[in-house]
Amino acid sequence: MSEKIIAVKIHDADNVAAVFTDVPAGGIVEVVDKKGNRWDVTVKDEVPFGHKFALDPINKGEQITKYGEEIGIASTDIVVGDYVHVHNLESTRGRGDLEK
Repeated sequence: MSEKIIAVKIHDADNVAAVFTDVPAGGIVEVVDKKGNRWDVTVKDEVPFGHKFALDPINKGEQITKYGEEIGIASTDIVVGDYVHVHNLESTRGRGDLEK
């Protein structure tokens, strides 16, 4: 029997969760939040250790939030279970080229 894959949702505002093992495409991940709520999400693509996947639908141009902090803006529409990384997220952190 294989071990259950766990992901964490740290902050109520988070729309992504992080995994701490490699997750294969089609893998089922149990998400746990700080209140102890648990639910399953099927990931669409492979998600590497330490990376994140969408917990909610995120429309192009909407904020992506991890650990309660804005980490970027969706560069394309993202559905629940999608791997979230540089192919669909435009970073807004540490960017000297963006006006404040």
